[in-house]
Amino acid sequence: MTAIEFDNVQVTFPDGTRALRGVTFSVEEGEVVGVIGLSGAGKSTLLRTVNGLVKPTGGNVRVFGEDTADCGERDLRRLRSSIGMIFQHFNLVDRMSVLKNVLCGRLGRKSNIAALLQMFSTFEIEMALKALERVGIFDKAASRADQLSGGQQQRVGIARALVQEPRLMLADEPVASLDPETSANILKHLLEIVREDSLTLLMNIHSVPLARQHCERIVGLKDGLLVWDGPALDFTDETYDRVYRDA
Repeated sequence: MTAIEFDNVQVTFPDGTRALRGVTFSVEEGEVVGVIGLSGAGKSTLLRTVNGLVKPTGGNVRVFGEDTADCGERDLRRLRSSIGMIFQHFNLVDRMSVLKNVLCGRLGRKSNIAALLQMFSTFEIEMALKALERVGIFDKAASRADQLSGGQQQRVGIARALVQEPRLMLADEPVASLDPETSANILKHLLEIVREDSLTLLMNIHSVPLARQHCERIVGLKDGLLVWDGPALDFTDETYDRVYRDA
């Protein structure tokens, strides 16, 4: 089944910036796809069209067959609950415990009142603790988020996405803020989880070597245009120039 379908997707912001210009490609269920390109190429905008944070000004984005443009508020909330999101800067609540940060991943599946009061069941707490165990920081559950290293904070971000019980994971430069060794470890951990749970992963990534190592397929964006789409092992120096250097 096709997990994500971009059909001639265009995004023009109110200031006239054309972030995406007719992007067309699809991601099959279970695929691991890395999106590369220079800063400003449209990578983050592309990811945000998938969960409806950015609405296309032209074309269509379909997630598991649903056109995001046709989704009302309730349908969009339901769709987002099946999409885990991992951020570059972690997006944790610093003064909140690690466990409570992970439990925030359940808020999209709760009623407005339960979400406001942060009412979590024993099952959800056990789910969050299991997610922390999977990412290797079970012992940090009671710690404040701001007491953790950058790599540990990103593990919390992955655990938070996991408790959503997602079918699809989006990762927006998940290791750009980390040192090379930590980056490799985080990506290895993330990919192990994605494959164990048969998830789909669409990931913006700044490092071509990491994209080639960890992704099955690479999509290259330049100035909002799709300029490469193919197997990671086929990404050559010539292809690199097409994405990063050629006029």
